[in-house]
Amino acid sequence: MHANASNGLFRRWILVVLMGFTYLCHIPSGAAATADSVTSMKKWQKGKGWGWVWGPDDQVGALNEMTDASRLAALRIVSSGKLYDLGVAYDRTSYKWPGHSPGEIISFRTPEGVKRQRDIPALVNENKIQTAWHSCALFMNDNVATQIDGLGHVTAGTNNHWYNGFNEQDWGGNWGIRRCDAATIPPIVARGVLIDVAASKNMEALPSHYAVTPSDLQTALRRQQTELRPGDVVLIRTGTLRFWGDAGTDEKGLVKAHDSAGITLESAKWLVEEHGAMLIGSDTSGLEYNPKPEDNTAYRERYGTFIPVHHYLLIEQGVHIGEFHYLEDLSRDRIFEFCYQCSVNKIKGSVAGFTLRPTAMK
Repeated sequence: MHANASNGLFRRWILVVLMGFTYLCHIPSGAAATADSVTSMKKWQKGKGWGWVWGPDDQVGALNEMTDASRLAALRIVSSGKLYDLGVAYDRTSYKWPGHSPGEIISFRTPEGVKRQRDIPALVNENKIQTAWHSCALFMNDNVATQIDGLGHVTAGTNNHWYNGFNEQDWGGNWGIRRCDAATIPPIVARGVLIDVAASKNMEALPSHYAVTPSDLQTALRRQQTELRPGDVVLIRTGTLRFWGDAGTDEKGLVKAHDSAGITLESAKWLVEEHGAMLIGSDTSGLEYNPKPEDNTAYRERYGTFIPVHHYLLIEQGVHIGEFHYLEDLSRDRIFEFCYQCSVNKIKGSVAGFTLRPTAMK
């Protein structure tokens, strides 16, 4: 063969290889990532979710899906290092769901008090520079401010059972529950997704008693051009916490007014069974839709409970619930995918991680 013809064939071969490589490089990364996420899930099944699948002694639920590889994948989302604080400040006046106790923050020791008391030798003897300290005693509920519900938070049935069949008779106690308490919630590092329902409807905040449906979630995701993947932490913005202010005193009643918006049971099932959401949270005190007073009877007759989403997620699926997550800054900057990180107070017997400070890093 003539040398020029041979060189021409070689150049065409190189061109074909380069075109093929370019095509492979432009395959949508989301589709590949979704496929990888599905194959890496240990127990989740599409159309079913999880359930009590981790063994009779399990207290962790869907968060068992986290692995070293999944945490590294979540960290790779970070490109700028910008950090978003998802926690709200709490004090004794902060708004809370009425089913939880009030709180007090009491000064147990003060600089002047300990000097007058003179009951600790270190203060009296050879304390030339008059060292003293502040120390507080806290009386507060374990379901206040930014929180993650543990799997023992909600019970059902005459035996008062919770996730994985643990029940009050066997595992209740004088100092809190002895299975599935907040101390069993592992440190969380995962891909986080914001579904900004309020923004998708061009609202500052969803109106009172608004039921967020699967269609609402799908519409918001399309507008954001965001996809869900199995193993995600999904956070849903209603806009409620734009009214929190410094510490949620709620003098104008705006937090209370908007706090009744939330997801329906159908939305919870769609997120878990179709998309493998590993933790679902929002910017309200309870995540789920709360009907108008005149609709309560029909709602409870339909679902058999006043909190069907809590029953489904915590008891049936072993999916933790995040509440009062501050999502306003993420919404402002249109950050819909991020690395979510949170560790809870490791207090044995408590039923939720409370006054938390989770972060979203982009």
